Order: sequence, then structure tokens, then C-alpha cells
Amino acid sequence: MEYKPNEFEPKWRNFWQENQIYKTENDFSRPKYYVLDMFPYPSGDGLHVGHPLGYVASDIIARYKRLLGFNVLHPMGFDAFGLPAEQYAIETGIHPEITTQVNSQKYKRQLDNLGLSFDWSRAVKTCDSSYYQWTQQIFIWLFEAYYDNDLQRAQPINQLIAIFENQGNGKIKAACSKIDTFTAVDWANFTVLQKEEALMCYRLAYRKVGFVNWCAALGTVLANDEVKDGVSERGGHPVVKKPM
Repeated sequence: MEYKPNEFEPKWRNFWQENQIYKTENDFSRPKYYVLDMFPYPSGDGLHVGHPLGYVASDIIARYKRLLGFNVLHPMGFDAFGLPAEQYAIETGIHPEITTQVNSQKYKRQLDNLGLSFDWSRAVKTCDSSYYQWTQQIFIWLFEAYYDNDLQRAQPINQLIAIFENQGNGKIKAACSKIDTFTAVDWANFTVLQKEEALMCYRLAYRKVGFVNWCAALGTVLANDEVKDGVSERGGHPVVKKPM
């Protein structure tokens, strides 16, 4: 039989979408399998050959695992929060929220045309507040917690402070970076800064001074691979090291 892609492919793509063939339900009777791709950032140029190079390979795995009976979660999303989106907005003069929405739809249409088995009901855009509020909240939860080795779970940092106030840290069994032993009397005599430095050794997320690549012209911090010979890869602007 002659293969007519202009007829067959739209027919089956529509069937998949209408029947939500690749939507993942919470089925605990089957083993779980998670196939996660790197999310693209939605530029106005659309997909390039490197996108399907990776996505086709992971889609093969997802389909294979489904055939083996696994409950496969294979989502897709858009990494639309950062320098590429900002630069595209600067170049086009269009607000990034508008370009991100338009370009995301273009990417989705192109990905659908490739016949990839994504669960689009799970799609996220990293620039949506409904998404990034949780990435920020997670860091707050980690910062306000320490790990109790006896209980084998995280506990509120306030509980650790109460222990320090009563007996110091000599008997506490908790995950910790290197810190000297101190008593309750020592703790009471610590300055606010000394107490914060001690707690920082126990917190699941910590804060410290680090040096970043700052580009004043772009108004943002750059990753090491975005800097070449002291200037930004995008635009060739000067980059300096600054403490953050």
C-alpha cells in the first residue's frame, strides 16, 4: 500500500489528540517510568535539527516502555525564563510575554507534526508564576529545615535552635558541614552573625558569597559557557566577575 503522509499523519495525530492517547493517569497498578526531555526555550526561529535529534530518541524509549506495560510520564514544557527570552524581546521590540506565548504555540505545533508522544496536559512554562512560585518556595522550605539523622527526615530549623539553646550541638545527630562543638552557654553568648553562621552549616539550602559573570549591557548574570574571551557570546559585551 502506498504511504501517503499528508493523509495518514494528520488523521492519526487528530485521533491521538481527541482520545488523549498519551495522557498519563495515576495508575498505581503498573510500574512507573518517567521520560523527561530538556525543555527548549521558545525563540521565534522555531525548532532546529538538534531538538528532534534528542526528542525522537527519548520518544522511542517512552513508546517502548509503554509496550512493556509501564505507566509512562513523558511531558514537555518551555524554558522561557531568562536571557534568550529577554534578548528576543529586545531585538523584536515585543513584550516577552507575547512572544513567549506565540512562540510556544509554534513549537507545540512543530513537535506535534513530528508525532511525538508527549503528555501536553502536564506542560509547563517556566515563566508562569504558577510554576516558578513553587521553585522559589522549595528553596524557602529547604532553607528553613535541617536533616535529622535519627528520624531520617527534614525537621524545622526552629527545633534545632531550641536544642542549641538547651544543650548546644554536642549531642545533635544531624547532617552538617564542618563546625566546632559549642555549649548552650556558648550559643547564648554568640552574636547574631555567629548564630547565623552556625545554622548555615545545618540548613538544607545555604547562603554564601559567590562570584558570577555580570554583563552590564545585558543587565544579567551569564553562565560560563555564555562568556568567551571576557565578553558575552550574545552581543560581544564586556563581562566582569562580581560577588553575589
